[in-house]
Formats: sequence, structure tokens, C-alpha cells
Amino acid sequence: MLGLVETKKEIITKYDVVHIWGSNRACWEFVSSSEASGGLLLIWDEMVFKLSNCYKGDRWLCIEGMVVKENFHCAVCLVYGPHVRAEKNSMWEELSYLAGLCQVPFCFWGDFNEILHVEERKGATSLSVSAEDFKSWINDMELVDLPLNDRKYTWFRGQSCSRIDRSLVSLGWLDVYPETRLRGGPRGLSDHCPMIMEDSRKSEGPRPF
Repeated sequence: MLGLVETKKEIITKYDVVHIWGSNRACWEFVSSSEASGGLLLIWDEMVFKLSNCYKGDRWLCIEGMVVKENFHCAVCLVYGPHVRAEKNSMWEELSYLAGLCQVPFCFWGDFNEILHVEERKGATSLSVSAEDFKSWINDMELVDLPLNDRKYTWFRGQSCSRIDRSLVSLGWLDVYPETRLRGGPRGLSDHCPMIMEDSRKSEGPRPF
């Protein structure tokens, strides 16, 4: 499964998806950008994940369905967090409602535009109120913030850098994929590093999500 944040595209065509995915055997859902900013895209292999429901917000895209191999019913939500505290709190409420609606193990991943710890932003000496809100939401939702062990920051612009990209999973997710790991990919033209989440059980090898 592949998630793209800030696509800056109002329309995603099959041509776009095949070009990105490299195969015709792909399903996708997207949230349109607004005035050349924002936009979300999820692509997956229809033989690996069977879609049952799709939910969309201005800054999030959620697909609910089944991972075929494990017969695992779950939901994956791609997030592009706002910058303003009030808008962030509104999004936390929407995502809480979404999790309650689906009632399945969840994975929230993407650019949350927020840090959780002081050391996640270069030069920071304290956490903002919105960061404390974010931390409280994670605790209330009983989510696990997957550690990123191979790098300190995921976003870079000039002298500024921070870790605002992450993956948050429920305990039910970890029951099925207890060896879920998060690592950073090589940085390209984007100011964000790609995040790669995989189940690294040695007996079966890594499984990228």
C-alpha cells in the first residue's frame, strides 16, 4: 500500500496511478487538492487488500477492508494535518469518530504537522499547546507511536527540521502484526522523507504496507 500526501492534484486518473504504482493491478482512492495545495492518494494491490468502505475528510482519507492473507479486517487512514490548533482539534474529533464508526484495528499515518517530543524539532525548548493536545488524543485513542530508529527528523526546510511524519497504530493492529517497524526512506525532491512501514518477522521477511 502506498500513501501520498500533498499531491496538489484535483483529479487522479488511472494513468497517474499506473505510472506511480508500476502495474495495472491497482486500486486507489483520493482526496482532491484545494487551490493547488493539499490532496491525498492511497494506492493498493487488489489481490492483497479488499476494500469494503472508504471515508474522506478535507485532510484525511480512510479505507476499511481486509488484508487477504491474514483475513485481517482493519482500517488505514492517511492524514495531512493542518497548522492551526483549532483545525487540528477538529480533525482529532473527526478521526476519533471515524475509529468508533469502524470498530476495527486502525493505522493512522502521514504528515500530522505536529511533534510529540521537544527533541523532535530542532532548536525547540518546549512543547506547544497543540502538541500537548496531540499527545492527549493519542493517549485517549490508545494508539502506539511507532518509533523511527534510523533518523531523527522527517521534514527539512532550510535550517529548520522536525519529525512531523509518523505512524500510529492500535493495539489490535499490533496483535496481528507485532513486529511492525517504521523506517525512513531516502529523501528525494520533497522536503519530507518517505516513511516505510513493514512487518519484519524474520520467518516471512519484510512486508511493506
